[in-house]
Amino acid sequence: MIDISIIIPTYNRLWSLPKAIESCQSNCCMLEIIVIDDGSDDGTWEWLQDQKGVISIKSQNWGKCWAVNKGFKIAKGKYIKFLDSDDMVNVEALDEQFILAEKENSDVVVSGYKLINHNDQIIKTQLWIHCDDFIAQQLGECDSSHYSSYLFRKTFIDEIPHRADYAFRDDRLFVLEVALKNPKISFHNGYALLHRMHPNIRLQHTSNGDKNIQNIQHLNIYKKVLAQLSILGELNERRIQASIKILWPLTHWIAKQNLDEAILLFKWIKELNPNFIIPEKGILGWMYHNLGFNKTEIILKIRRKFHF
Repeated sequence: MIDISIIIPTYNRLWSLPKAIESCQSNCCMLEIIVIDDGSDDGTWEWLQDQKGVISIKSQNWGKCWAVNKGFKIAKGKYIKFLDSDDMVNVEALDEQFILAEKENSDVVVSGYKLINHNDQIIKTQLWIHCDDFIAQQLGECDSSHYSSYLFRKTFIDEIPHRADYAFRDDRLFVLEVALKNPKISFHNGYALLHRMHPNIRLQHTSNGDKNIQNIQHLNIYKKVLAQLSILGELNERRIQASIKILWPLTHWIAKQNLDEAILLFKWIKELNPNFIIPEKGILGWMYHNLGFNKTEIILKIRRKFHF
């Protein structure tokens, strides 16, 4: 009987993967560690062959979503932990989350996280923020931690894959889909994840072209989730306001690359909340309020072009 399957996708992370694996320890439950090497060329696969107790799978550089789904297919654990290969599990967190899940028959155990730098020094600590609407929290009402801080009951997420069409925001969509299923949640009062900030290549560090794709994927997630909530009769004012906290800055980011798409998004925000007031202050706020969204973004685009 496997209690927890830890799924670790990796690509050219031999510099951090050993620490990620080493952090997966338990004193009271049976673990399996599944590492999916998604076509690394830094010696990762060769290194994995010498690691006892690690289940290794080779993938052909199809991306994180494909890798995670491949690992999930063979996972035997009652619970699932997703872990990026440049992050680490915090000490004793697996035991604490497992005990809590078993005691309370949880579908999901949520937790806080610590941000660390490349030298493992703590930059920030964030305990889980208690919120009485898990969906609103995931939509943007307040900090919702990192999904690698969560422990998921495998049977609860069996039909929720990591979706390659949303590869830049796959974890955000994943947790929103979990939230839509109304899980029984337990709260771990601690820090389950050490989330590493570093200058090396990762999905969060994207080129200008990729950033545009990333932003459109983010927008499409909100279109999809809010449409689903509307169908269910669960798109209330609170969830609309939570969404707008994300959608408004997203409008500005999209405008840098695609003004027409940004204008449509701004109109959607006004449809969601006809009383929406642009929150910007100072000169930028004056421009939005007096010149309007379209003209302001055109001026900003010209300014960025000529760097003045």
